[in-house]
Amino acid sequence: MTTQSVILVLNSGSSSVKYKLLQLKDEAVLLEGSIQGIGESSAKHHVCVDKRFSDNVKQPESSVVINNHQAAFHVIADDMQCFFNGASGIQLYVIGHRVVHGGAQFFAPVELNKDVLTTIESYQHLAPQHLPGNIAGIKTCQELFSQVRQFAVFDTDFHQTIPEHVYRYAVPDDWYKNHDVRRYGFHGLSHQYVAQQAAVYLDKPLNELNLITLHLGNGASACAIKNGQSFDTSMGFTPLQGLMMGNRSGDLDAAVPLYIQEQTGISAEQLEHQLNFESGLVAITGSHNMAEIQHRAEQGDKEASLAIQMYVHQLRRYIGAYMISLGRVDAIIFTGGIGENAAMIRALACDELGRYGVVINAENNQKLKETVSAVHHLRSDVPVLVIKTDEEKQIARNIAMQLNLNK
Repeated sequence: MTTQSVILVLNSGSSSVKYKLLQLKDEAVLLEGSIQGIGESSAKHHVCVDKRFSDNVKQPESSVVINNHQAAFHVIADDMQCFFNGASGIQLYVIGHRVVHGGAQFFAPVELNKDVLTTIESYQHLAPQHLPGNIAGIKTCQELFSQVRQFAVFDTDFHQTIPEHVYRYAVPDDWYKNHDVRRYGFHGLSHQYVAQQAAVYLDKPLNELNLITLHLGNGASACAIKNGQSFDTSMGFTPLQGLMMGNRSGDLDAAVPLYIQEQTGISAEQLEHQLNFESGLVAITGSHNMAEIQHRAEQGDKEASLAIQMYVHQLRRYIGAYMISLGRVDAIIFTGGIGENAAMIRALACDELGRYGVVINAENNQKLKETVSAVHHLRSDVPVLVIKTDEEKQIARNIAMQLNLNK
């Protein structure tokens, strides 16, 4: 029997885990699954298996109680074990972990060891919604698959090409030199993946393309891609800066948190929690679910309508700024849960951009294809694309490149 080398990719969110088992030679997906609602009264667990191996994996209960990320990873490990029983001919070659923040230390995929993990743990305060889950996945996999090489792949990697005049903040020099305060950017795996897909779709070399990519999910960020490389992005030192998000405030006058702390006496930890978990859409509407907010707006809910106006206003602001800084835009790309599914948000974000060559086709915007959909009008000078992101596949690609496996 021919042995197939595979990579297991884990993508942990604040209350979810997505995972894929891919063949290294051709990126074919053998198994993919997700657990949503970790820590809630009922988590949703979904698994999809290549038909060749459908007898290997028992379909999980659709709703289960999973209290924390560690428990989630043990559930995922159970799904995996049936593939590695010797009879399947499948060998787990490497495990890839999405890690949100690489700080000033990590600029490429890095093999995990004790020192690397300790450094990642020291960044938890910079991405409190995500890094605890990332770290839980690493530790659990090190325990369950101790003989397998494991790599961290950072969301900040793609943004290492941002020039100094863009990534520096106008703050005291000591903050930058001794405390590494600068723009790092996030969602890099998603921005990188959809840029590559756009190059294929447009049939042009990536290094000749200027793109504006909009990753819109519970977290949201915009990226200006110049000649195929990240040139600017809306998120900054942490994932808190930039666009209005599900639970995060986005751009905010730096004096506001200082003022609130002075007026209320709340601790820095309480303030951080409010900005990261109690702000954004949920602060205006009580919900971070854009589909629910859209439905409420259609029913005349004033708070929901206000939230959508605020959300779209910030999108337009970044699109406009990036169109100017790039000079020439070869495509605007929407991705992520909201970017891929909320036709209203796409339409409103591009509204009034006709004078700048951006025109949406209303019918195409409602009817999307599976992977890449062109939703612009024939008279639009700038293509507008909706591309289904695949951060897990990008993680596999980046690790394969690091290990020279695609030569």
